[in-house]
Amino acid sequence: MRRLILLRHAKSDWPDGVADSDRPLAPRGREAAPRMAAHLAEEGLVPDRVLVSPARRTQETWDLVRPALPGAADETVPQLYEASAKRLLDVVRSAPDEAATLMLIGHNPGLQELGHHLLSDDDRDGLRALARKFPTAAVAVIDLAADRWAEISPGTGTLERFVTPKTLGAEEDD
Repeated sequence: MRRLILLRHAKSDWPDGVADSDRPLAPRGREAAPRMAAHLAEEGLVPDRVLVSPARRTQETWDLVRPALPGAADETVPQLYEASAKRLLDVVRSAPDEAATLMLIGHNPGLQELGHHLLSDDDRDGLRALARKFPTAAVAVIDLAADRWAEISPGTGTLERFVTPKTLGAEEDD
């Protein structure tokens, strides 16, 4: 079995004249990211490997999450920026097999579409949860029936949990 953790970047700012890839986190995002990190650590949801989009807001999110998840190897992956679900799936399939639990820190709509795409039709609750909204700083944990990342295919996953900052008492859900 493989476990995929999808973390959408925390709430970002939209400063005038700043390119999309250079947008920083907003104060709400700086509050929510460590809260989500603490939850992941408390629940034992610690990835072996973390793949991060090169966008500033994803890098800042990882900087705030990293201290709670010691030992996770990380890598900036340019293909994660503005990626479609198909491109994200290609990145997941190329992950090293020694990483049983993989985390992607990226953007919507790609993360939400990937999560939805991976879930089994039998996982009706999971499909409904991911169809509604994937807010900033939200985490989807998907268990996949595969021995190797290259074997991951659509419809083989089960949503183990979906957590948002709002469910943890923050007001982030945008």
